[in-house]
Amino acid sequence: MAIRIADKGGIGSLSMRKLAQALGVEAMSLYNHVANKEDVLDGIVEIVVTKIELPAIGAGWKGAMRRRAISAHEVLLRHPWAAMLFVSRINVGPAMLRYVDETIGCLHTAGFSYAVADHACNAIDNHIYGFTQQALNFPLEPSKYGDAAAEFLPPIPANQYPHLHALSEQVSNGTHDGVQDFCFALDLILDGLERLHHDD
Repeated sequence: MAIRIADKGGIGSLSMRKLAQALGVEAMSLYNHVANKEDVLDGIVEIVVTKIELPAIGAGWKGAMRRRAISAHEVLLRHPWAAMLFVSRINVGPAMLRYVDETIGCLHTAGFSYAVADHACNAIDNHIYGFTQQALNFPLEPSKYGDAAAEFLPPIPANQYPHLHALSEQVSNGTHDGVQDFCFALDLILDGLERLHHDD
């Protein structure tokens, strides 16, 4: 129920009072099950992380990490409040610990040192969280990019901003859709890690 409230109105809309109302109980009765709102937040992070595909240890690391990243991005898009809780809190529930442990284990089993596996996880997760936040907060829908690019052409004259003008022209006339591709940067990261792995 707490996840439904957060999905509908954002994490700021989740309170012990609203949760109790949604469950049809008195707010004070919730404290028989959880210590406080922080405990509730820990719990919903745990539920969300169980929805992310874990990378199989011993499988091909690159494909496993790619599937993990795509899965995490899709899950976090479905729960728009969750990415910020992932990065702004110390989450140490068993589901989160397993998620992190198996990610590191996938890379270490493939031959990466623990230190490099840690750097790799951070690079991939920074892409996931940053791209997800941008996708959730960007002010335009992809279907509006062409019209927006045409509207912004006059303020970016070709004689002053030739490259930005040329790119905007391509978006406005449909030559380029301008849509950001999650997997483009993800594959650059994974390809870089693969080269590092071979050179190690």
